[in-house]
Amino acid sequence: QVQLVESGGGLVQPGGSLRLSCAASGSILSISAMGWYRQAPGKQRELVARFIVGGRIDYADSVKGRFTISRDHAKNTVYLQMNSLKPEDTAVYYCNLDARLISRSRGDYWGQGTQITVSS
Repeated sequence: QVQLVESGGGLVQPGGSLRLSCAASGSILSISAMGWYRQAPGKQRELVARFIVGGRIDYADSVKGRFTISRDHAKNTVYLQMNSLKPEDTAVYYCNLDARLISRSRGDYWGQGTQITVSS
């Protein structure tokens, strides 16, 4: 009843930029939070940036000033503009949705993940 379609990502040189998109579709009644997490090899999955109901935005300290999350509410889509990319940003990035669906209780939903590699 819900799909998260991620796009963007790929290989970029240090200092470069990329933009990720995540479009949610399905029988969504309400969204409590939506954003991006990432997981690097050998590390735990961590928050990158997210919108929370009421308008609050959370960023990981490591990306503040470099990454910007934005949204298109009408399309249930979030974007992550990543500037000044560093090798340590290399990870699989996952779109996350915390939402209540029309026919289900509130739950957590994940995209398939997209690889970001920052390397020369």
